[in-house]
Formats: sequence, C-alpha cells, structure tokens
Amino acid sequence: MTETNQKQAFYITTPIYYPSGKLHIGNSYTTIACDVLARYKRLMDFDVFYLTGTDEHGLKIEQKATELGISPQTYVDGMAADMKKLWATLDISYDKFIRTTDDYHEKAIADMFERLIEQDDIYLGEYDGWYSVSDEEYFTESQLAEVYRDENGVMIGGKAPSGHEVERVKEESYFFRMGKYADRLLAYYESHPDFIQPESRKNEMINNFIKPGLEDLSLSRTTFTWGVSVRSNPKHVVYVWFDALANYITALGYGSDDTTNFEKFWPANVHMVGKEIVRFHTIYWPIMLMALDLPLPKQVFGHGWLLMKDGKMSKSKGNVVYPEMLVARYGLDALRYYLMRAVPFGSDGIFTPEDFVNRVNYDLANDLGNLLNRTIAMINKYQDGVIRTPETQTEFDESLQAVIETATANYHQSMDKMEFNVALSEVWTIISRSNKYIDETTPWILAKDSSRAGELDSVMYHLAESLRITAVLLQPFMRQTSQAIFTQLGMATTDPLLAEAAFGHEFTAPVVSKGEPIFPRLDTDEEVAYIKEQMQATSPVAAVTAFDPEATTLVSDKKAIKFDEFEKLEIKVAEVINVEKVEGSDKLLKFELDAGDEGHRQILSGIAAFYPKPEELVGLKLQIVANLKPRKMMGLLSQGMILSAESDEKLTLLTVSKDVVNGSVIG
Repeated sequence: MTETNQKQAFYITTPIYYPSGKLHIGNSYTTIACDVLARYKRLMDFDVFYLTGTDEHGLKIEQKATELGISPQTYVDGMAADMKKLWATLDISYDKFIRTTDDYHEKAIADMFERLIEQDDIYLGEYDGWYSVSDEEYFTESQLAEVYRDENGVMIGGKAPSGHEVERVKEESYFFRMGKYADRLLAYYESHPDFIQPESRKNEMINNFIKPGLEDLSLSRTTFTWGVSVRSNPKHVVYVWFDALANYITALGYGSDDTTNFEKFWPANVHMVGKEIVRFHTIYWPIMLMALDLPLPKQVFGHGWLLMKDGKMSKSKGNVVYPEMLVARYGLDALRYYLMRAVPFGSDGIFTPEDFVNRVNYDLANDLGNLLNRTIAMINKYQDGVIRTPETQTEFDESLQAVIETATANYHQSMDKMEFNVALSEVWTIISRSNKYIDETTPWILAKDSSRAGELDSVMYHLAESLRITAVLLQPFMRQTSQAIFTQLGMATTDPLLAEAAFGHEFTAPVVSKGEPIFPRLDTDEEVAYIKEQMQATSPVAAVTAFDPEATTLVSDKKAIKFDEFEKLEIKVAEVINVEKVEGSDKLLKFELDAGDEGHRQILSGIAAFYPKPEELVGLKLQIVANLKPRKMMGLLSQGMILSAESDEKLTLLTVSKDVVNGSVIG
C-alpha cells in the first residue's frame, strides 16, 4: 500500500574525517554547517538522512598505531569514540556514523573492486612515482609545490601542495581507467551547472585536472596491510580514497541485503566538503559512480577554510582553537552562531578572539538578549504577564510585520543556497527592527494612558510575535536559544515547523515571571585574553639549547625537604560548588567543594579581600591540600587548604582545566 503525502527525502553528508588527531573548530565548521542544513530540512518537513563518520584505513593510521605501540583497530576505536563525544557536545543530529572499518562497508568495497576489475575499469600495472603518506595522495612532478633535485638535476623528493613531504614509490598497483570517463564527466558538468558549488571550484577542476588529461589513478598499495584487501589478489590493499568515497552509498545499504535507504535517499542532495578535497569528490567519485552505473550526487559544495590571522590553524603556531573550550566557557549556541554568521559560506573566513567576543556581546547579548529581556519585563509590568491578541493597531505595526515577512522569505532563499551567514543576517534584521519598534511605540508612555490600552496590547503582542518567529527561524542554528525564548514566552518547547514562522500566533499561557538573560555580556579584554591564552597552550614548548641546570641558583624561603616528606601531602582537584563570605569576618570565605569525597567538603580561606565577588568562583576547579587535619575557625569546620599564589600584593587561586576529574590527585 502506497503512503500518501510521503515526505520528500533529503540526503546530506560531511566528508568522513581522518582520525589523525584532536579536531579543532575548523573541522567542526563543516559538521555544524551540515547539521544546520539537516535541521532546517527536517523543520521544512523533509525526511532527512544526515551522514558523518571516520575514514579509518591507510598507511598513516598503521604508522601512528605502531608509534603508540597499539593495534590500528584500537587506535581508530579511540579516535572514533572521541569524535562521537565531540559531535554530542556540538549537538550534531546525524542519523548515521559510518566507520570504514565496519564489516558491511569493507565487504561492499571488496565487491565493488572485483566488479570493476571484471568490467576492465580497473587493471593491474606498476606505479612508479611520488606519494604523500600524510595526504594519502599520489602526485606527478608537475603537481608538486616544491621539487628537490641532486647536484645532477635528478629529482630526489619534494613537497605536496599541502606542504607534506613526498616519497618515491615503485610497486605493483591496480589502476582505474579515469580517461575513459572524462568526456562523460565534462558533459555532466555542463548539463548540471549546480553540481559543483561555488562556481569557481568547477572551473578549477576543468582547467587544472580534466583538460590537461586525466591520468589513470593508482588504486592499491602492497607496502602495508591496514585496509580492505583485494579479494582476488590479497597482497593488495585498496587505495584509501576509493575506500572512503564509497562510504556515501555503503552507509545507505548499497552492496548489502537491505537497500531500502539507498533506494530512498540516493542520489545525495549535498556532499559538503572542504575546498581541499573537491577534486576527489567531483572527479574520482563521479567516475566511480559512472563505472558502477549509479546516479551522481546532485551537488558537491566545497566550502572555504576557517583561518587565523597568520594562516591555517597549526599547533606549531600556537593558534589552534578547540570547540570544547569555547562551548565550556561561552555555551554551545555562541559557537554555532559565530561559525555560521562570521564566515561567508563558500569563502575563507578568519577567526579572531576579538571578533568572537564582539559577536557574542553585540549580536547575542545586546541585540537578541536585550530584546527578550525588555519584552518579558514589559509584558509582566504592564500586562501581568499575559500576551493579548490585539483588537487595535499602532501606526508602526504594519511596517514591522512587512519587515518580518520579507526577512522570513529571504531567510528561506538563503538557506536553500546554503548562505547561512545571509540567513542569520535576515533574522537579525527582524531583531533590529523590533528593537527600533520599541523606541517608536514608547510602551512606557502608552502604559500611563488607560485609553491607549489597546495600542499597548498590540505593541506587546507584536514584540512577542517577533521573538517567537525569531526563535522558530533560529532553531537550525541555535536550538538551546530557541527553546529558551519559547519557554520565556510561555510556550511549549516542542520544535515547531518552519511553516509556523508566520505572523498571527495566539498565545495561551503567561510569560515567565522573571526572564533570565540568555547571553550575559562578556568582559571583552578578559575574554579575549582567555581565548589567546588557551590558543597558546596548544603551542609546543620551544627547545632550549645549552641549558645547564647546575648553573642555576635555586631560590627558596624554606629549608629543603626530601621527596618522602613531600609525598606526605595529598593535593587534589576540587570544584567550587558554592562560596560565600563568613558572617562576622572580613577575611574568610566559606567554600563548598567537590573533591571526589563521599559528599562535599568545606574549606575556609582568608582570601575575601582578593575576591570581592566570590560567587564568580563557582565552577572553577581548584587545587587543595586534602589531607590536612580538619580544624575549626570561627566555629566553622575547615577540611583542608586551598592553594594560591601571591606576588606583588596580588593573590591568585591555583586552578586546573575543567576537563580534569574532581578528586584527581596532583603530584
């Protein structure tokens, strides 16, 4: 029986990430962008399948695991778990997480390879050329960014465009007949002008790779074993890109007994990738699909990079920003908003701590946060918390409604084009116009004149509607913020479809009695300094030359002790749960701490003069001496000592990273 009103299918993918190290905000950028689009389509009532995952085979993985003294499988298991944890932190709503070590995927790859051998699309030959282990990519001499030669002019090495060294490889290899499909691929480009976006990426593919002539692609290696073996010739391992690219169809069940999802969702609506891997997705991948007689994806979108002022993020430069740090300190929605607003999608963008903090302060705290705070406060003050459907209008109502209508229409157009920064700017058009509307209508004056109660009703209703529509439109980007706005407006926090972003909602419940700021304003200097400090913490310590420790004069105010005396101290990590001044004392603060005990402990510390706002210490993780004998001070029990550093009449509590587990022993 055929289902009526069947939802339209929408399939979106990230590239599958190589588990070679901790992911930074540049890696998170792609995944968040896909998440935004996936959530948008779900809210437009599409049946969405959102795929992400890990690319787990290859020489680089094998070498890394060997360095660590563990099996490749153990290594990738840990990396995949870390990645899933990060995606959970970023509220990524993927439908499937594929790993290329999954058995169903490996079987499908082996089957596909044999089929293409039988079709003579793949043949056995010998590869003699240059290979970058780091990039998992083969290069001709002309493709290298730098070539090294000996005194006789003979090439002895070089650097790939990525900057990674290449090595000479000579071995038996299977090859894919790429040239066989070149004309067909060009014809597809021409008949599908939106296949590669932005347009500039298509021109690059044609001029740099296809027109000069597509060389046959080396498709296997014999010098390592960590990968999918060629079934008919097991000493060969399938080239990682052939293995990885096919994930987009194997994840849907292609090559398995259950092809339901494949039949429903393929071809993909969007493969979203970084610009550096557009070639693999718009040349190798379409040709693979043509050889398999499968439809090509509808679009490959090659977005730009999130850069720093001094170029790409690099630990050696000390400019890496990890998403966990930003989320822990500023909240998830601040990060999601910044990444989608500050960078024109498709172009490179530059992250600076100053820009990030300013976006939070001006866009989120001032514009959106202030509008919500003012509106909730006025509805409570002037209307006892009730939003009434108006029976009259003010002279400014129509213009506000017109702005909302136009901005909403533009928002949808931008979302369909994946211009996420433009879509958000349309939402902020509504927010800015609503703030102006308050100044135009002067509700504080209307409230003083009982004859204008109808106008006041209209103003409060229009402001509430503006906020509700804003919250509906923000759902793909900032779900927590949307939910908070719905809650403060007295609405259920179910995810309303975007079709409900039309003016005219009837509010049936009162607003909250006291609205909480959703984005507290940040101290710009302090937060910029904090982010820079965290970035520098990623930089490797520079090597010190000619260091002689015996030449150092040690300075200490106390007699030297032996290690076994120090060992008697137990120093632990303790999180501040609550802190307040001790009544009757100018010096003492009373801390409630979680130090991994069976319950919380209490410590009194004479540092009140240095921390006039002790409540700001809540959430910090401090260092404490845990095995001091408890004593009483001013009749209150103190169970340890909090460690601090004092210099130039300034005292600073010693803290540790928020990632460290409470009760961890320091030493």
